[in-house]
Amino acid sequence: MTMMMSFPDGFRAVVVGASGGIGAAVLKLLDEEPRCAEAVGLSRTSSPPLDLEHEDTIEDAARQIAAGGPVHLIFDATGVLHSATLKPEKALSAFDPAAAAQAFAVNATGPLLVLKHFQNAMPRDQRSVFASISARVGSISDNQLGGWYSYRASKAALNMLLKTAAIEIARKRPEAVCLALHPGTVETKLSQPFASGRDLFTPEQSAAKLLSVIDQAEAGRSGRFLAYDGEEIGW
Repeated sequence: MTMMMSFPDGFRAVVVGASGGIGAAVLKLLDEEPRCAEAVGLSRTSSPPLDLEHEDTIEDAARQIAAGGPVHLIFDATGVLHSATLKPEKALSAFDPAAAAQAFAVNATGPLLVLKHFQNAMPRDQRSVFASISARVGSISDNQLGGWYSYRASKAALNMLLKTAAIEIARKRPEAVCLALHPGTVETKLSQPFASGRDLFTPEQSAAKLLSVIDQAEAGRSGRFLAYDGEEIGW
């Protein structure tokens, strides 16, 4: 059982992307956490629904959840690597601006909109955390293989957006922490076509590691890019 000792007893949590592998696993662990009074899972099919590509749904969900009191943990487990219209590019010749725009909408703009509308639900005088799933391939300094233009760039953009937001949020909420998290390679639909030959985490294993990293992250680490083991990843 995960024990989130850094949060106040009776804390509230929100998991965005709760219908995905990692999001569902995080939500389950929070539901089992005795110190967590309420864990709300949000997705396109939840009530209220939340769709990263429709800001009005994010705003409405934030308003409804904030009415129930402060939210101490907001975990964004969303992301897209491939879809019916999006494939990781193996070469520059495959780069498509429409597909790139979709990747940015889901991987970068969407999570920032979640933070934009949920920030007011984060308490001013207690610890709170906004954590979003990024990816090691979004590290510019770690890029040794190339390819995957849209996914890499959208995750790098997410990292910059979270770093920038962390600076602003700290001015009014000095105990707040904003984190970009690398979950490892996880057995999910997102990574399944590209996971051959890699060591894999189950969603439950990754979720437990990420919640541990969140629990140990102090305010001084806000705006950082951290791996599932707490290692800081270079931008």
